[in-house]
Amino acid sequence: MPQGKLQVVLVSAKGLENTDFLCNMDPYVLLTCRTQEQKSSVALGKGSEPEWNEDFIFNISEGASELALKIMDSDAGSQDDFVGEVAIPLEPVFIERNIPLTPYTVVKDGEYRGEIKFGLTFTPEERESRDFEVEESFGGWKQSSYTD
Repeated sequence: MPQGKLQVVLVSAKGLENTDFLCNMDPYVLLTCRTQEQKSSVALGKGSEPEWNEDFIFNISEGASELALKIMDSDAGSQDDFVGEVAIPLEPVFIERNIPLTPYTVVKDGEYRGEIKFGLTFTPEERESRDFEVEESFGGWKQSSYTD
């Protein structure tokens, strides 16, 4: 399992279901990878066509296999509304290292609820390799000046 850093470039969404009746909703995104959770800014009054243009970095370790994005509507004075979600397997980005900006289908209760556009870049952790030279410069027992 690869280890390293996953960069998520969250760009925008379109065609989202507006959960506010009298005005445009205020969407934000919760990004989750295993136990790490990050939150985008709230796109105030942007309704079903929000833009974020934000970057997020996740530390990837053993067992990280999926990135989940949950779109919420920020509601002052009441509980935030769930708009929809996307779950992306990470194996393709581990192999390719980069997934360009791509629209992904947002679903809620198994139904299409719009699209969210983001890109992924994986930078593997540099592991120290131990390349020993064939001939070391340190003296061995034959080169010791010690005599008994």
